[in-house]
Amino acid sequence: MLIKNISVALIASNAEKTLSLCLDSLKDFEEVIIYENNSIDNTKQIASSYPNVKLFSGEFLGFGPSKNLAVSYATNDWVLSLDTDEVLSPEFIKALSDITLDENSVYTILRTNYYKQSQIKHCWGNDIIIRLFNKNKTKFTDKKVHEKIISDNLHVLSIQGMVKHYPYTTISDFIVKLDKYSTIYAQDNVGKKSSSPLKAFLNGNFSFFKTYILKRGFLDGYAGLIIAFSHMATNFYKYIKLYELNKELKRD
Repeated sequence: MLIKNISVALIASNAEKTLSLCLDSLKDFEEVIIYENNSIDNTKQIASSYPNVKLFSGEFLGFGPSKNLAVSYATNDWVLSLDTDEVLSPEFIKALSDITLDENSVYTILRTNYYKQSQIKHCWGNDIIIRLFNKNKTKFTDKKVHEKIISDNLHVLSIQGMVKHYPYTTISDFIVKLDKYSTIYAQDNVGKKSSSPLKAFLNGNFSFFKTYILKRGFLDGYAGLIIAFSHMATNFYKYIKLYELNKELKRD
């Protein structure tokens, strides 16, 4: 059954590793919007090969603003926002097609997380995230990182079925993403939040302890160690970068 009343919206940059898997799962949607940002791999070529995809290219504005721009290209009022490393299950699509949508509600997905092909049950576990909404009623926050769909004064309902998430396919992916996310966080909070080398050190170490020990990340095998260390590095660098930018701001 072709889903005509819901547009899918994605932002994409150098997403060739997972994009085909994602788009294969979206074949039942009449309209898929992709806002692509400065890709140097085969992202644009892959996106253009799918007949239901409408491809737009432009600068990355931060996650919240970029996702809102992608949503603005949708011709439907209802938008399902996804990442290019997420894959819808047939059960999810069946449940979605059976829903009677309420414009005063937003809808959550249940997401399972993987490293390569292994499900990560402890470091990450499952996520419940708002992803389906009426664009005339709400939107993403304008945060450049840690963006979310605004749900104030709206009912939050769930959609049955799983969405699989493949955020990292190599160890190098962790390094690239932690550098990107920590930089965006620092730039977004310079002059707004304080930081120090001690705060960077303590937050980084606590992130490792929380992920590897409190969440029992060691039960996820060697992947758990990689993820815990990545969490530590991300938090250390986002606060030390913020400290450095705040120092430069004061000097100027």
